[in-house]
Amino acid sequence: MMSASDGWLVLLSIGLVLLAGLLVSAETAFGRVSRGRIEELSRENPKALRLLRILNDRPRYINVMLFLSTVATVTATSLVTFVLVEWLSGEHGWGVGGSLALAVVIMVIVSYVALGVAPRTLGRQHADRIALAAARPAQFLAALLGPLTTLLIVIGNALTPGRGFREGPFATQAELRELVDMAEADDLIEDEERQMIHSVFELGDTFVKEVMVPRTEVVFIERTKSIRQAISLGLRSGFSRIPVIGESADDVVGVVYLKDMVKRTFEHRDAEHSERVESLMRPTYFVPDSKPVDALLRDMQSARVHMAIAVDEYGGTAGIVTIEDVLEEIVGEIADEYDTAAPEVAELGGGSYRLSSRLHVEDFGELIGAQIDAEQEGVDTVLGFMAKRLGRVPIVGAEIEVNGHRLTAEQGAGRRNKVSTILVEPIGSQGSPGGDHD
Repeated sequence: MMSASDGWLVLLSIGLVLLAGLLVSAETAFGRVSRGRIEELSRENPKALRLLRILNDRPRYINVMLFLSTVATVTATSLVTFVLVEWLSGEHGWGVGGSLALAVVIMVIVSYVALGVAPRTLGRQHADRIALAAARPAQFLAALLGPLTTLLIVIGNALTPGRGFREGPFATQAELRELVDMAEADDLIEDEERQMIHSVFELGDTFVKEVMVPRTEVVFIERTKSIRQAISLGLRSGFSRIPVIGESADDVVGVVYLKDMVKRTFEHRDAEHSERVESLMRPTYFVPDSKPVDALLRDMQSARVHMAIAVDEYGGTAGIVTIEDVLEEIVGEIADEYDTAAPEVAELGGGSYRLSSRLHVEDFGELIGAQIDAEQEGVDTVLGFMAKRLGRVPIVGAEIEVNGHRLTAEQGAGRRNKVSTILVEPIGSQGSPGGDHD
């Protein structure tokens, strides 16, 4: 018969196991909870502000939870082992080895179920609720034991070959990337999903200048143009939002929406001739071209805008960036039924070619036998070359003549309806090579 003292030790062990389970559940919830979700909750629930402070120093609190759960687990294992060895060897004649073996089996099963599976599952399934409930105790425990866990991490790093981790061996971004790769290798996620997750990690290292539509490809309209002229430009270019400029492209004063102009002319038929673009333009949202894309996405969501004007270090217009440009960094090129996959150069016969608008301008020069220096021209693509010659952004139907060849902006593709291909044809003896027109 087990003594009363042994019974109390067993009850204490059960309590320690339950405590360790709660700590593991809180640790999992702190690592799982979404900062964006808690920021939303903080507007309605003041308790969420406490959890936000924890998320700002997440490793510290996770380390404390891990330390306490380890203490509780080891203590519970020691107590159960002591009770079993004393009880089985004293009253039932078991050997010490057999008693230890039984204690090991029991605690492995209990630890795996009560500390490995159940609390981690609950922490993942109810991360917000558990993290909010554990926020206040976690702050108290971190204030009490934080210096001790920091000291233990320093000791562990000193005994470990290499530099170690200053904040402890918690899940780093590199580790998360490896876990994603392992999940794809085990067929838990698809390769496209793996690439998408990696793209999300890379958003913080990607800047606006890398995803924006460059200034040479942006369609602008002057503020003094009539609404009819702006509607015509929108229909020809395929853009529903057009930046409005004052004296030059560096003086962006607003953005005009095609739907606003259509609505205005529908309600007042004479407005298309009598009113100017500046009467309908909306405020402009400016961002530096050095801004990280992940921060840009959050700001555009908060400001509820879909297009921003990117400015360079000198305050000039560098280009435009849309939410679509950011999403394409995550999910890849967004295509629709109007997009077609075409080679960069397609020979049509008779000296004619159909080129991708993104073809490098020096490759184009080699194709037609002309010496074109990209650095001297200040452009990289054929479309940029056309824009420089025309003095504005080419739209479908725009033409220039270069070295005995006529270049025609031939096709608008996709939801943006940008020029995607350029038709190159030799000019006959009646042509006048070297002139630019559209």
